[in-house]
Amino acid sequence: MRLLKAEELFQKLLEGGSKKQPRLLGLDVGSKYVGLAVSDQKNRIALPLSVLGRTKTNINLMADDFKTLVKNYSLAGLVVGYPFNLQGQSSPDASQVSLLVGELCKTGKLDDLSYTYWDENFTSKCVEALLNPLKLNDPVETKTMTDKFAAVCILQGYLDNMNRALRSADKCDSASGKCFWTMNICLLKVLQPCSLWSKHGSESISVSCNIQLVEM
Repeated sequence: MRLLKAEELFQKLLEGGSKKQPRLLGLDVGSKYVGLAVSDQKNRIALPLSVLGRTKTNINLMADDFKTLVKNYSLAGLVVGYPFNLQGQSSPDASQVSLLVGELCKTGKLDDLSYTYWDENFTSKCVEALLNPLKLNDPVETKTMTDKFAAVCILQGYLDNMNRALRSADKCDSASGKCFWTMNICLLKVLQPCSLWSKHGSESISVSCNIQLVEM
């Protein structure tokens, strides 16, 4: 697996090369569950997909599941939720994300897959607020629903920002022939540049909690 900057992954998506339109998989990583969401064929809307159970011994099974999803949905890459604190530093929960990504890489089963990180701050709280009126009684069902739609929130935020930047680039290109990728900050909090990308330069990560409940 290869780590790319957010805009690099989206550019790879646009270049495609396969007959089917490549899509993206969003991940909300927890200690026991990994919520999954997939983009639609136009890569504009994030759709809830499923939840994978996570244990200390099932990483190979999880890698096999991801391989199946890559094939079934023509996935070009993963958008992995990553928790930063308000200073743009990695939070304690980030170790769970780094551990999973590292273990998946070590399996060697997903070497052709690219991934990027996207800030997941406030996504679970946002989803919990939306699900609260449903009054779900089963704690396990509530947790899995939260993880699944948190993945939707993460992926939707990424898609919104990348498509907005693409539209801005198109307008700029048509007007002057010059354009540059821009990362527009949207909603909730304006974060300081994240240390995760310091080796690539100073870039801001944003949170967009635009959840669309879609029946599958």
